[in-house]
Amino acid sequence: MSYFVTGATGFIGRHLVRELLDHREGEVHVLVRAGSLPRLEALIARWDTDRVIPVVGDLAADALGVDPDWVEQHRAGSGRGIDHFFHLAAIYDMTADDEANETMNVGGTRNALALAEALDAGCFHHVSSVAAAGEYRGRFDETMFDEGQHLPSPYHRTKFESERIVREEATVPWRVYRPAIVVGASETGEMDKVDGPYYFFGAMKAMRDRLPSWLPLVGIDLGDTNLVPVDYVAAAMDHLAHVPDRDGEAFHLVNPEPQPVVDMVNAFCAAAGAPRFATPLDRGLTRRLPQALTPAGLLNAVVRNGAVLAALDLVTSRVGVPAEVLAHTSFTAAFDSRRTEQALAGSGIGVPDLESYARTLWTYWEEHLDESTGRDPRVRERLQGKYVVVTGASSGIGKVTAIKVAQAGGTPILVARGKEKLDELRDLIESRGGTAVVQPCDLSDLEAIDALCETLTAELPSIDFVVNNAGRSIRRSLRLSQDRFHDFERTMQLNYFGAVRLVMGLIPAMRANHGGHVVNISSIGVQTNPPRFSAYVASKAALDSWSNVVSSELVGDGITFTSIHMPLVRTPMIAPTKLYDKFPTISPAQAADLVIEAMVERPHEINTMLGNAGAVAHTLTPKLAFRVLNLAYQVFPDSAAAKGRAPGEGGTRESEQIMLAKVFKGVHW
Repeated sequence: MSYFVTGATGFIGRHLVRELLDHREGEVHVLVRAGSLPRLEALIARWDTDRVIPVVGDLAADALGVDPDWVEQHRAGSGRGIDHFFHLAAIYDMTADDEANETMNVGGTRNALALAEALDAGCFHHVSSVAAAGEYRGRFDETMFDEGQHLPSPYHRTKFESERIVREEATVPWRVYRPAIVVGASETGEMDKVDGPYYFFGAMKAMRDRLPSWLPLVGIDLGDTNLVPVDYVAAAMDHLAHVPDRDGEAFHLVNPEPQPVVDMVNAFCAAAGAPRFATPLDRGLTRRLPQALTPAGLLNAVVRNGAVLAALDLVTSRVGVPAEVLAHTSFTAAFDSRRTEQALAGSGIGVPDLESYARTLWTYWEEHLDESTGRDPRVRERLQGKYVVVTGASSGIGKVTAIKVAQAGGTPILVARGKEKLDELRDLIESRGGTAVVQPCDLSDLEAIDALCETLTAELPSIDFVVNNAGRSIRRSLRLSQDRFHDFERTMQLNYFGAVRLVMGLIPAMRANHGGHVVNISSIGVQTNPPRFSAYVASKAALDSWSNVVSSELVGDGITFTSIHMPLVRTPMIAPTKLYDKFPTISPAQAADLVIEAMVERPHEINTMLGNAGAVAHTLTPKLAFRVLNLAYQVFPDSAAAKGRAPGEGGTRESEQIMLAKVFKGVHW
């Protein structure tokens, strides 16, 4: 088999090429503009393959502008013919203007079809969209196309027109794929831009940060939507393209069960930790109304008024929502996908429930696509042009902190043991227009830290911030630690000695620069003293005390410290303790926001209300505090790893554990 793919560097295209490489044999030729060759070469290196062959051309050129000699060499019958021609290159953006949609969606399809016909390709696979159904009302099945439906936007019109071209003008066999709203990968959350439901994530984040999660909000029934993850779309396309005797058909790559918009919103609100919406009116009542009088119909009528749209955009754009997107929050059609389901039967390919991967999508957006830090003028003023040393930068809090620093115009110095992950992070930051420096170092090796400090001092123009984030956590009771004194030594070595050695090594450079700021990622445990964390909490408390003492010595040099008594964060460090899976935690991105706040405001400490309450309790009523903690000691057992058992062995008191975890939210139990 031999393949040709347009849009291979795009969102769906990257995943489709990966599917072809994983499940098919033969070369995969991909269209690429000359200026995008470096980007494609980076993808090929990531795919680790020699089967992807770049073909230079341009979507806007006749027959894609591909060299006629190449076409002649790959024509059917040459022995190197193209069996499957996938056309994915297009604009997938409701906010794009008419000219861009016409050029890319309509003109691009004509040019791709012309090349496929010149090659006499085995089958032309056209990626259309459910947008081709426009505002059709009722069930829209895979045999339907031109039903006189209204096409409300340039995107709808050009997706319809490009599919019409394939249906009516193609002289080679064809198949059409109509995805619903495509979101990130269900396994990784990977997404390349803010679109569709992602436009509303900023507003959800604002609600999470300002309102308690238990607060019920009043919502309205805005109809049904339809989301599918990109990994499903790519896998389904690969499979359907190779099912025999299905040429001339369209396939709906949709969720067979339409999702109420409010349920979709609530799934993401739950993933974010934001309040959720309740609809006081039964859906049966709103469905009996004429379409124009339903909440969705009224909203659409309002936002299609030009003057109202312009005024509304002034408000919604502040939370990252283009006003024109509000007109496309739901579908008037219900998409029948029975033919697609029948063709996929037995393949194991299906649409997962949104609830099963909503948190994965949210986490990826929060860590990679949320650009609110970079847009904050206060943050940019503090961080632009600054050099920020971030330890433990390969994952979790450190990784997201580095991304946010780069967004704000700073240069993160990425420090961790694993160079490969640091290189990946640097490449990610640079692909988004930022800069980063990789400096691998084992921060438990004091001599390696000295060498790191010498390198940083010699090579950087300044060292403005140090974020002591690298750490080791050990959860084990004293009873099980009698023959494990090395737990205390290892924890102190990284969490205390390594951090102190790094700061001491960089202080001369900070003095020469007339100032600097150190952010220590401490723990709420220093304030609350939870059982089983004696090694971990002691090491964090030691760093707190050291910082408090030297602060008075260094403040005259302009060098200051912030200790963040961080609550429980959902990072790889807590993964071995499986009982945390059901506990309320903050995300690495929320923790990184606290780090950014520490660099901008430079407070002495950043604490939670519960942490402060714990510190007061230990001061005023220490005996009562120890009794409460002893109760927790009885309720929360040592982990299987601490006991040397396989996960799942031994009994639990799950209901009591969850109750205490919610009451004392964020404490490390």
